[in-house]
Amino acid sequence: MSLRPSFIPAPAVPVVLALLILLQAPAARAAPMLVELHTSAGDITLELWPDQAPQTVANFVRLLKSGFYDGTVFHRVIDGFMIQGGGFLADGTPKEEPEPIPNEAGNGLSNTTGTVAMARTADPHSARSQFFINLKDNSHLDHSSETRRGWGYAVFGKVVGGMDVVRSIGATPTGVSGAFKEDAPLTPVIIEHANVKSQETEHES
Repeated sequence: MSLRPSFIPAPAVPVVLALLILLQAPAARAAPMLVELHTSAGDITLELWPDQAPQTVANFVRLLKSGFYDGTVFHRVIDGFMIQGGGFLADGTPKEEPEPIPNEAGNGLSNTTGTVAMARTADPHSARSQFFINLKDNSHLDHSSETRRGWGYAVFGKVVGGMDVVRSIGATPTGVSGAFKEDAPLTPVIIEHANVKSQETEHES
């Protein structure tokens, strides 16, 4: 038996360089996704950002593909602030919402005009299906700390088409309407159908 140490040949230089390039290459980013909300007031196109809010986008798209949002209304509208929907039918019947998701508001995204974020209760991790679209820059809704008051509201996309429709919904007359006690459009604004439109190859912000 040979007592000479085993010899393992070093890989060729090109192989080493190729490995170094692979190790240093940035991880592939999830492509933004486009979805359409066909409402009784007009069409709204949203660009969703799974790279920054993966769990929020996955939850929203799963609900959208299942038809959950079809027939729901924008039940809370405050001009100069935001429009909120995704949880009730036109007659005020609440939808059976899914389990809550983690709050991803610490992703660095801000509640600027036209962004879409998850609505929730006072519990930071209580968002389920309801969402809102900002009608102005609402930086006071942003994440500032991992506390009950500082968690903020998770932004996961923005309006890239139909912002005029969003503004028209914001300007609609509101008040007490059926089961809704305040800030409800007097003429229901219904999400008649929602669908995934396409995926883009790169994020255009």
